[in-house]
Amino acid sequence: MILRNGPQDSMTMSSQEYLLFHDLGIAVIILVSIIVGGLLIGFSFNALVETETNENKNLEIVWTVVPACILIGLAFPSIKLLYLIDCPSSASNINNVKVVGHQWYWNYQYDAFGVSLNYDSYMVGDDDLLEGDFRLLEVDNPLVISEGVMTQFFVTSADVIHSFAVPALGLKLDAIPGRLNMQAALPLFYGSFYGQCSEICGADHSFMPINIEVGQNLIEG
Repeated sequence: MILRNGPQDSMTMSSQEYLLFHDLGIAVIILVSIIVGGLLIGFSFNALVETETNENKNLEIVWTVVPACILIGLAFPSIKLLYLIDCPSSASNINNVKVVGHQWYWNYQYDAFGVSLNYDSYMVGDDDLLEGDFRLLEVDNPLVISEGVMTQFFVTSADVIHSFAVPALGLKLDAIPGRLNMQAALPLFYGSFYGQCSEICGADHSFMPINIEVGQNLIEG
């Protein structure tokens, strides 16, 4: 068994942007922690009182302006990510998928090859797993989308609040009754990608996985 730490590999443009912003934030946190920690340690071992730093207005301006500049620098990529998440794509070839959360399964509605599909997706039980299948992640009817084609996910719920999350595709949408949340994803690679409901939704919350199959030219709306 191979154990790994950190996020899953990025399979969409948006998830790659998330990881870049994550790495930038971690780098800033480490740098600030080293500087502040070094100053605290230095002052704690210094028995002398530095009179030039007491009530020094220039120094106070510096340690006010510098953190503000850091926050502003982090705000720009953050706003860019929010734009990627919230704004619909202007691409001409777009597939629309409606996802409805239920206790405790998912319902998918979309068009494929001119046919409207509407089906439920349940977790595969332990007794029905095949060799190589992932326990608690396999489903009987996965969602199928195309590689290299923008897909817009419209997520809602029929009962309680759920959360449709597939980390590798950069997807995490709250499924709220009476509300339709949207996020677009452009898969760059084909394969099987797994996720789970990320909002506690009842007794079987842990048993409503998500399986998205990304293939080459599988869907033509």
